[in-house]
Amino acid sequence: FVSPKEAKDLISRGALLFDVRTPEETADGHLPGAKLIDSREAPSRINDFGDKEKPVVLYCKSGGRSGAVGTLLKQHGYKHVYNAGGYKELKDSFQ
Repeated sequence: FVSPKEAKDLISRGALLFDVRTPEETADGHLPGAKLIDSREAPSRINDFGDKEKPVVLYCKSGGRSGAVGTLLKQHGYKHVYNAGGYKELKDSFQ
């Protein structure tokens, strides 16, 4: 896991941000600039995570699904994958 501050620093330096919660969960809000990819769709949407050399920051509700998607991305050759944990903890840092 990376802290909310570390996640914000990574994003400010060009890391891509992904919310891997369900559409029902993201309907209540998501971080500015986050791309929404349901964790259940991640295996079929690997290419939607972009350049494998570019840092990727993932979050979900508590960090479990973002961790699983991070593992999947690493298995597909992504070099810099960061699990930022849960949305509620992150959103305060991004306001």
